[in-house]
Amino acid sequence: MMVAGLAGAYLLPAPTFARNKGRRLFTDTFRHGLGQWRIEAEAPAHVSAERDVLDIEAPAGLTLWFLPRLEGRIAIEYEAQAVSAGGANDRVSDLNCFWMAQDRAAPEGNAIARPRSGKFEDYDDLETYYVGLGGNGNSTTRLRRYVGKPGVRPLLPENDRRGAADMLVANRWQRIRLIADGARIGFFRDDRQLFAFEDPAPLTSGHFALRTTASHLRLRNFAVSRLA
Repeated sequence: MMVAGLAGAYLLPAPTFARNKGRRLFTDTFRHGLGQWRIEAEAPAHVSAERDVLDIEAPAGLTLWFLPRLEGRIAIEYEAQAVSAGGANDRVSDLNCFWMAQDRAAPEGNAIARPRSGKFEDYDDLETYYVGLGGNGNSTTRLRRYVGKPGVRPLLPENDRRGAADMLVANRWQRIRLIADGARIGFFRDDRQLFAFEDPAPLTSGHFALRTTASHLRLRNFAVSRLA
C-alpha cells in the first residue's frame, strides 16, 4: 500500500553516513541486566543479558523497547545474530526494529507510555520507521514508514526485497546501523546500504525497539551516537 506524501526511495551516498558519527549518547554492553529495556511479549519468552550478550528466545511476537528517548540526528548501531542450533525457537527469521517511534495519542508522543501486548498489530498506531530483516520465515526484507493508522503499513515497491543477499544468515554476527538524519533515513547491514529514503515529514525524536516473532536472536555492542 502506498500513502500519498511518503517519499520514494533514493540512494544516499554510504560514505556520508559511514563517516559522519559524533559523540556517543547511550550504550549497553549487556553486562548489567535489562535495566535500560522493557519487554512486551505476546507469549512467555526468555530474555537475558549476561556475558556481553542480550539473548532473546520468543515463541511469538516480542518487542523490546530501549527506554531512553532519542532526539535529533542520530545513528543506532548494534551487532545481531539469528540463532539456529536446534532449539525450540531457533527459526531464522525476523531481526526487526522500530526507530524514532512516536504515539500521537500519548503525552508528548511517548511511544512507550502505553504498554502493548507484543502482538504485531498493536503497533500499527505508531508513527515510526520500521525494518523487517528476514521476515516471513527469512523470505522478505522490508522498510516501512508507519503513519499512525491501525491496519495501515505503507510499503513502497522498491522497499520490498526478496533476494538472498538481503536475508539473514544463520549463526553469523552482522552489524546493523540505523540512521535518522533529519529527512534522510538509512538502514545498513555490514556497511552495505539496504534502504534509504527522504521523508517529507521526518520523525526527529522517539524510541527504538528490537522486534521479532517466533525466533531466537542475540545482540551485542548496542550504541546510539550523535551525527556530527
